[in-house]
Amino acid sequence: MPALICGSLAFDTITTFPGRFAEQILADQVHILNVSFLVPTLRREFGGCAGNIAYSLAQLGGEALVMATLGNDGQSYVERIRSWGASTEYVRVIEDSYTAQAMIITDIDNNQITAFHPGAMQQAHVTAVPRRKDIELAIIAPDGRDAMIQHAQQLADARIPFVFDPGQGLPMFSGEELKDFIAKATWVAVNDYEARMLCERTGLTLESLSKSHLKGVIVTLGADGCDVWEQGARTHVPGVKAEAVVDPTGCGDAFRAGVLFGLSRRSSLHDSCSVGNELGAVKIQSRGGQNHRVSLKAQPRTML
Repeated sequence: MPALICGSLAFDTITTFPGRFAEQILADQVHILNVSFLVPTLRREFGGCAGNIAYSLAQLGGEALVMATLGNDGQSYVERIRSWGASTEYVRVIEDSYTAQAMIITDIDNNQITAFHPGAMQQAHVTAVPRRKDIELAIIAPDGRDAMIQHAQQLADARIPFVFDPGQGLPMFSGEELKDFIAKATWVAVNDYEARMLCERTGLTLESLSKSHLKGVIVTLGADGCDVWEQGARTHVPGVKAEAVVDPTGCGDAFRAGVLFGLSRRSSLHDSCSVGNELGAVKIQSRGGQNHRVSLKAQPRTML
């Protein structure tokens, strides 16, 4: 069954700082911060959460319906999505905007500083969730604020189970707004930092969230794997050691693609997260969010 991917399409400008941010930023001087990083290398990649998730899902043999916006410079992205064999029926081009742009600096410890221009993403709410009987699963990934709110309501109205993945968009929402997202969602996926922010803003604990109507709360832990909360119980899903650590950009999106792949095949949340951990370890060995390859022969049992 196809999975509806609601989120951003963006161009990523990725640079590498051959040092440590911690050695350049003085904690007691952040109120007058004025820092310049020399970045000898620069690449431009296809990115955005929806694009990255859809790419990885396609690598696994899953079917993704991308619902997102591009600007007047986005034709190459339309062609790229089609090259995976994916539909661009719900990709809208906004002629008077540029495609969203992310400028990313990564240091030698894989810490990242990102500046993001939303561009056409701010019009993502113009496209409504399609009324199709074959869509049984969706994800709301970081997108325009109005789009995330409206698409969550539309998915709830259509009774389509979805993963709420606020990501970098989490700070845009108040505690009450986050509670409303959670009330409509079937699963919640956050990293450990976002989990702390989510709990702080809502006044809820991960345990209490998992005891609600939710079928699960996923907290990713980078190389250490993830924790899965179900009905008040936490289960750790071990990480997968990567053969090489090259670029963390898009690893979280690859993980979410693995989860969607598993859920779409009626796997347990634990096994679905195992697929996510496998895919994250594959992705981190390649630069950018959409250059890794998944060999069918290399897929673990949980991927098949």
